[in-house]
Amino acid sequence: MKFSLAKSASYLLTRIKGENTLTLMTPLEYRTPAQLIESHIRARGWTQRVLALVLATDETTISKIMNGVKPVDAEMALSLQAVLGIDPDQLLQLQQAYDLAKAQIEIRLDPGLSTRATLFGDLPITEMINRGWLDGISDIRDRAKLEGALCKFFGVDSVEDIEVLPHAAKKTDIAMPATPAQIAWLHRVKQVAADVLAPGYSRSALKGALSKLKSLLISPDAARKVTRILTECGVRYVIVESLPAAKIDGVCFWLDDRAPVIGLSLRYDRIDNFWFVLRHEIEHVLLEHGQVAAMLDTELEGERARVSNSIPEEERLANQAAAEFCVPQSALDRFIARKAPFFWEKDVLGFAKTVGVHPGLVAGQLQHHTLRYDKFRNHLVKIRSAATSGAWVDGWGNVAPVGE
Repeated sequence: MKFSLAKSASYLLTRIKGENTLTLMTPLEYRTPAQLIESHIRARGWTQRVLALVLATDETTISKIMNGVKPVDAEMALSLQAVLGIDPDQLLQLQQAYDLAKAQIEIRLDPGLSTRATLFGDLPITEMINRGWLDGISDIRDRAKLEGALCKFFGVDSVEDIEVLPHAAKKTDIAMPATPAQIAWLHRVKQVAADVLAPGYSRSALKGALSKLKSLLISPDAARKVTRILTECGVRYVIVESLPAAKIDGVCFWLDDRAPVIGLSLRYDRIDNFWFVLRHEIEHVLLEHGQVAAMLDTELEGERARVSNSIPEEERLANQAAAEFCVPQSALDRFIARKAPFFWEKDVLGFAKTVGVHPGLVAGQLQHHTLRYDKFRNHLVKIRSAATSGAWVDGWGNVAPVGE
């Protein structure tokens, strides 16, 4: 029976006690390059010495390949194709698979690899250093010092306990899955809030302060009064610039049962977003949300800012309170019903004056209801300079004096 070179990869001709015996062997059964080579030289009736002579190499080289000591490289694979008809791709794939299997047995991997991948790959380390969050770090290559600074930042004894790691025990419970950057931002808010001096929290005082805050909606500059009003109610109010790609808008949590914290990022420097997010977080405080797990609000816009049944109840209640605070919703609905689909400038200004708010708040609500985010943009004035005036601020070139 004659065999072509193509078939010789599938059939192994062995010699047992001097007799030729045909044994079926599929390509999937080869586990090493040596097995594949051996099947071909046996099919030809060759020995390793003959193969060495044909390849014009020494017997030792062939012996090392057959014993798995020397790997088959690309040059050898092409040579074996020329003399034995072996597919070089198959041979190199077997070599790669063999090398990997051997490495899995012989090599003991550094158990800290996955930990470092999360800490140094997922945390925005460079930004945290630039923002002054990691004490005494100037060279990111000093791993030991960097790990010590991260432990101090997250308030743990070892890097394995840092909360961004999947296996770490949670030190700051969060009511939703959070990214490492979001967790880092939350820790910074906690650090800053811990240094804020404020009286014990009074729910009645905060509820009564809503009318004072409402009166500030007429002017962007009036936002500078927010810090004093909230502090008098016992709410620790801090502003920490968001980290890149974190998409955080605000957070509510409690240092203890008399110390609620509201943290804002001012991710969007717009009057409508500022007041919506602030009132959203105030509602969390009034409803005592965030006592068990921090209410971390991310991408508080579009569908996530609505009051549909798809939104978790805690967030839906906060969204409803925020929207009503910015612009009375029943009045807004009537205005839209009368003027849609054309909202003239004089109508927007007139309605804003009627409900006693800045036109930017009406513009933001109209965008939200009509989904026309390209409209009314001229009214969405900046508010960061006023909102940060007198507040505890970390970001935009300012480093909060934490622990001083």
